[in-house]
Amino acid sequence: MADRTYIEVSSEQGARFFETPGDGPVVMLNLLRFRQRAQYAHAPQLEPKGGVTGAEAYALYVAGIEPLLEASGGRLLFQGTASHFLIGPADEHWDAVLLVEQASKESFLAFASDPEAQRITAHRTAAVEDSRLLPVTPT
Repeated sequence: MADRTYIEVSSEQGARFFETPGDGPVVMLNLLRFRQRAQYAHAPQLEPKGGVTGAEAYALYVAGIEPLLEASGGRLLFQGTASHFLIGPADEHWDAVLLVEQASKESFLAFASDPEAQRITAHRTAAVEDSRLLPVTPT
């Protein structure tokens, strides 16, 4: 498995995403690997008493973020559990897969920039050990 993990978008990747042509809907394919125990050092005020697993922290994130996502014109299309690839690296595994639809890149940016969404995203940061986010546009 790769030594590098990916939790946040880099400025270069964000710029490339927003510079790519297209103004319609975009679906975000999320692959997630959770920490055994959520790590809230960056936001101790949000840590549930007694601590939680990464999966439990991610559930808190989804519960808080989904209403904001819907208010921005987006929606959660699919959420499921995962494991090892049938086709792909044998030593790579993911705990969860999500498909999230955004109405447009602009609505995604507004959603991601919302201060309340950023506060709730601290649960995601605490939960996730590694992730991949692949924007997909309809053909």
